[in-house]
Amino acid sequence: MSLVHFIGGEKGGVGKSLVARLLAQYFIDRGRPLLCLDTDRSHGALLRYYPEYTEPAVLDGHDSLDPVIERALADPGHRILVDLAAQTQQSVSNWFDDSNVLGVAHENGIALTWWHVMDAGRDSVDLLNGWLDQFGERLRLVVVLNELRGDQFALLESSGTRQRAEALGARFVRLRHLPDATMQKIDQNSLSFWAALNHPDRASTGFSILERQRVKVWLDRFYEGLDRIAP
Repeated sequence: MSLVHFIGGEKGGVGKSLVARLLAQYFIDRGRPLLCLDTDRSHGALLRYYPEYTEPAVLDGHDSLDPVIERALADPGHRILVDLAAQTQQSVSNWFDDSNVLGVAHENGIALTWWHVMDAGRDSVDLLNGWLDQFGERLRLVVVLNELRGDQFALLESSGTRQRAEALGARFVRLRHLPDATMQKIDQNSLSFWAALNHPDRASTGFSILERQRVKVWLDRFYEGLDRIAP
Protein backbone atom coordinates (compact mmCIF):
# COMPACT_ATOMS: atom_id res chain seq x y z
CA MET A 1 0.00 0.00 0.00
CA SER A 2 1.18 3.50 -0.83
CA LEU A 3 0.55 6.32 1.62
CA VAL A 4 0.07 9.85 0.30
CA HIS A 5 0.41 12.80 2.68
CA PHE A 6 -0.85 16.27 1.72
CA ILE A 7 0.62 19.08 3.85
CA GLY A 8 -1.96 21.87 3.92
CA GLY A 9 -3.50 24.50 6.13
CA GLU A 10 -4.15 27.04 3.36
CA LYS A 11 -2.97 30.05 5.36
CA GLY A 12 0.52 31.36 4.57
CA GLY A 13 3.13 31.49 7.33
CA VAL A 14 1.73 28.76 9.60
CA GLY A 15 4.69 26.43 9.03
CA LYS A 16 3.48 24.01 6.34
CA SER A 17 6.89 23.67 4.72
CA LEU A 18 8.56 23.18 8.09
CA VAL A 19 6.18 20.32 8.86
CA ALA A 20 6.82 18.88 5.40
CA ARG A 21 10.57 18.93 6.11
CA LEU A 22 10.03 17.25 9.47
CA LEU A 23 7.87 14.53 7.94
CA ALA A 24 10.43 13.94 5.21
CA GLN A 25 13.18 13.55 7.80
CA TYR A 26 10.95 11.28 9.90
CA PHE A 27 10.29 8.92 6.99
CA ILE A 28 13.98 8.89 6.07
CA ASP A 29 15.02 8.18 9.65
CA ARG A 30 12.43 5.41 9.92
CA GLY A 31 13.68 3.82 6.70
CA ARG A 32 10.49 4.40 4.70
CA PRO A 33 10.80 4.70 0.90
CA LEU A 34 10.02 8.35 0.14
CA LEU A 35 9.06 10.61 -2.73
CA CYS A 36 8.37 14.32 -2.16
CA LEU A 37 6.47 16.67 -4.47
CA ASP A 38 6.91 20.40 -3.88
CA THR A 39 4.19 22.72 -5.24
CA ASP A 40 5.69 25.99 -4.01
CA ARG A 41 7.15 27.90 -6.96
CA SER A 42 8.96 30.55 -4.90
CA HIS A 43 9.95 28.92 -1.59
CA GLY A 44 10.35 25.23 -2.46
CA ALA A 45 11.56 24.03 0.93
CA LEU A 46 11.64 20.33 0.09
CA LEU A 47 13.53 21.04 -3.12
CA ARG A 48 16.01 23.08 -1.09
CA TYR A 49 16.53 20.79 1.91
CA TYR A 50 15.79 17.32 0.48
CA PRO A 51 16.57 17.63 -3.25
CA GLU A 52 17.51 13.97 -3.68
CA TYR A 53 13.97 12.94 -2.68
CA THR A 54 11.98 15.78 -4.27
CA GLU A 55 10.41 16.70 -7.60
CA PRO A 56 8.59 19.95 -8.49
CA ALA A 57 4.82 19.82 -9.01
CA VAL A 58 3.39 23.13 -10.20
CA LEU A 59 -0.38 23.47 -9.73
CA ASP A 60 -1.23 25.14 -13.02
CA GLY A 61 -3.88 22.83 -14.46
CA HIS A 62 -6.75 20.48 -13.64
CA ASP A 63 -4.43 17.48 -13.95
CA SER A 64 -1.38 18.90 -12.16
CA LEU A 65 -1.64 16.43 -9.29
CA ASP A 66 -2.43 13.36 -11.39
CA PRO A 67 1.20 12.20 -11.04
CA VAL A 68 0.61 11.83 -7.29
CA ILE A 69 -1.80 8.95 -7.86
CA GLU A 70 0.21 7.56 -10.77
CA ARG A 71 3.36 7.40 -8.65
CA ALA A 72 1.44 5.85 -5.77
CA LEU A 73 0.22 3.10 -8.12
CA ALA A 74 3.67 2.59 -9.61
CA ASP A 75 5.55 2.56 -6.29
CA PRO A 76 3.48 0.66 -3.71
CA GLY A 77 4.97 0.90 -0.24
CA HIS A 78 6.25 4.44 -0.74
CA ARG A 79 5.38 7.45 1.35
CA ILE A 80 4.50 10.26 -1.06
CA LEU A 81 4.70 13.69 0.54
CA VAL A 82 2.99 16.65 -1.19
CA ASP A 83 3.90 20.07 0.21
CA LEU A 84 1.06 22.41 -0.79
CA ALA A 85 1.71 26.10 -1.24
CA ALA A 86 -0.56 28.63 0.48
CA GLN A 87 -4.03 29.19 -1.01
CA THR A 88 -4.06 25.99 -3.06
CA GLN A 89 -6.64 24.04 -1.05
CA GLN A 90 -9.50 24.91 -3.42
CA SER A 91 -7.52 23.68 -6.42
CA VAL A 92 -6.76 20.43 -4.62
CA SER A 93 -10.39 20.09 -3.51
CA ASN A 94 -11.56 20.52 -7.12
CA TRP A 95 -9.09 17.86 -8.19
CA PHE A 96 -10.43 15.48 -5.52
CA ASP A 97 -14.03 16.02 -6.66
CA ASP A 98 -13.61 16.28 -10.45
CA SER A 99 -11.44 13.14 -10.65
CA ASN A 100 -13.06 11.11 -7.84
CA VAL A 101 -9.61 10.87 -6.28
CA LEU A 102 -10.91 9.49 -2.99
CA GLY A 103 -12.77 6.71 -4.77
CA VAL A 104 -9.81 5.82 -6.99
CA ALA A 105 -7.49 5.77 -3.99
CA HIS A 106 -9.83 3.49 -2.04
CA GLU A 107 -10.25 1.07 -4.95
CA ASN A 108 -6.49 0.82 -5.43
CA GLY A 109 -5.40 0.57 -1.79
CA ILE A 110 -3.86 4.06 -1.58
CA ALA A 111 -4.17 5.67 1.85
CA LEU A 112 -4.57 9.47 1.79
CA THR A 113 -3.87 11.74 4.77
CA TRP A 114 -4.35 15.49 5.00
CA TRP A 115 -2.13 17.39 7.46
CA HIS A 116 -3.71 20.65 8.56
CA VAL A 117 -0.95 22.87 9.97
CA MET A 118 -2.24 25.67 12.15
CA ASP A 119 -1.10 28.54 14.33
CA ALA A 120 -3.01 29.81 17.37
CA GLY A 121 -5.05 32.40 15.47
CA ARG A 122 -8.73 32.59 14.55
CA ASP A 123 -8.02 32.18 10.82
CA SER A 124 -6.53 28.71 11.34
CA VAL A 125 -9.56 27.64 13.39
CA ASP A 126 -11.96 28.91 10.72
CA LEU A 127 -9.98 27.16 8.00
CA LEU A 128 -10.10 23.90 9.94
CA ASN A 129 -13.87 24.23 10.29
CA GLY A 130 -14.12 24.84 6.55
CA TRP A 131 -12.07 21.72 5.88
CA LEU A 132 -14.32 19.66 8.16
CA ASP A 133 -17.40 21.01 6.37
CA GLN A 134 -15.99 19.89 3.05
CA PHE A 135 -14.42 16.54 3.85
CA GLY A 136 -15.78 15.38 7.21
CA GLU A 137 -14.88 11.71 7.62
CA ARG A 138 -14.05 11.13 3.95
CA LEU A 139 -10.34 11.91 4.30
CA ARG A 140 -7.99 11.06 7.16
CA LEU A 141 -6.97 14.24 8.99
CA VAL A 142 -3.98 15.05 11.20
CA VAL A 143 -3.93 18.51 12.80
CA VAL A 144 -0.49 19.93 13.65
CA LEU A 145 -0.48 22.53 16.42
CA ASN A 146 2.59 24.56 15.57
CA GLU A 147 3.91 26.20 18.74
CA LEU A 148 6.55 28.03 16.71
CA ARG A 149 3.62 30.21 15.58
CA GLY A 150 2.01 30.60 19.02
CA ASP A 151 1.62 28.18 21.90
CA GLN A 152 -1.82 29.11 23.28
CA PHE A 153 -4.56 27.29 21.36
CA ALA A 154 -7.42 28.49 23.56
CA LEU A 155 -9.49 29.56 20.53
CA LEU A 156 -9.33 26.06 19.12
CA GLU A 157 -10.51 24.55 22.40
CA SER A 158 -13.19 27.12 23.28
CA SER A 159 -14.73 27.11 19.79
CA GLY A 160 -15.52 23.40 19.98
CA THR A 161 -13.59 22.83 16.74
CA ARG A 162 -11.12 20.41 18.28
CA GLN A 163 -13.94 18.33 19.73
CA ARG A 164 -15.71 18.36 16.37
CA ALA A 165 -12.56 17.27 14.53
CA GLU A 166 -11.85 14.47 17.01
CA ALA A 167 -15.44 13.23 16.69
CA LEU A 168 -14.80 12.90 12.95
CA GLY A 169 -11.63 10.88 13.56
CA ALA A 170 -8.94 13.58 13.39
CA ARG A 171 -5.68 13.10 15.24
CA PHE A 172 -3.68 15.94 16.81
CA VAL A 173 0.10 16.36 16.98
CA ARG A 174 1.89 19.19 18.76
CA LEU A 175 5.08 20.72 17.34
CA ARG A 176 6.96 22.24 20.27
CA HIS A 177 8.87 25.48 20.19
CA LEU A 178 12.50 25.61 19.03
CA PRO A 179 14.52 28.79 19.69
CA ASP A 180 14.39 31.14 16.69
CA ALA A 181 18.18 31.50 16.61
CA THR A 182 18.61 27.74 16.26
CA MET A 183 16.09 27.46 13.43
CA GLN A 184 17.74 30.40 11.69
CA LYS A 185 21.11 28.64 11.76
CA ILE A 186 19.56 25.54 10.21
CA ASP A 187 17.92 27.58 7.46
CA GLN A 188 20.90 29.86 6.80
CA ASN A 189 23.07 26.80 6.17
CA SER A 190 20.35 25.03 4.11
CA LEU A 191 20.69 22.00 6.36
CA SER A 192 18.42 19.02 6.57
CA PHE A 193 17.60 18.16 10.16
CA TRP A 194 19.94 15.16 9.93
CA ALA A 195 22.74 17.47 8.78
CA ALA A 196 21.99 19.90 11.60
CA LEU A 197 22.78 17.09 14.04
CA ASN A 198 25.62 15.43 12.13
CA HIS A 199 27.38 18.05 9.97
CA PRO A 200 31.12 17.33 10.26
CA ASP A 201 32.14 21.00 10.16
CA ARG A 202 30.57 22.32 13.35
CA ALA A 203 32.49 25.58 13.13
CA SER A 204 30.85 26.53 9.82
CA THR A 205 27.30 25.88 11.09
CA GLY A 206 27.86 27.61 14.42
CA PHE A 207 26.14 24.88 16.44
CA SER A 208 27.35 24.20 19.95
CA ILE A 209 27.05 20.77 21.53
CA LEU A 210 24.03 21.84 23.58
CA GLU A 211 22.37 23.50 20.62
CA ARG A 212 22.61 20.24 18.70
CA GLN A 213 21.16 18.50 21.72
CA ARG A 214 18.20 20.89 21.74
CA VAL A 215 17.51 20.08 18.09
CA LYS A 216 17.67 16.36 18.88
CA VAL A 217 15.26 16.66 21.81
CA TRP A 218 12.89 18.76 19.70
CA LEU A 219 12.94 16.19 16.88
CA ASP A 220 12.51 13.27 19.26
CA ARG A 221 9.44 14.87 20.85
CA PHE A 222 7.81 15.42 17.47
CA TYR A 223 8.71 11.91 16.37
CA GLU A 224 7.05 10.50 19.50
CA GLY A 225 3.83 12.22 18.47
CA LEU A 226 4.14 10.85 14.94
CA ASP A 227 4.81 7.34 16.19
CA ARG A 228 1.51 7.41 18.08
CA ILE A 229 -0.46 8.05 14.90
CA ALA A 230 1.64 5.74 12.68
CA PRO A 231 1.90 7.87 9.53
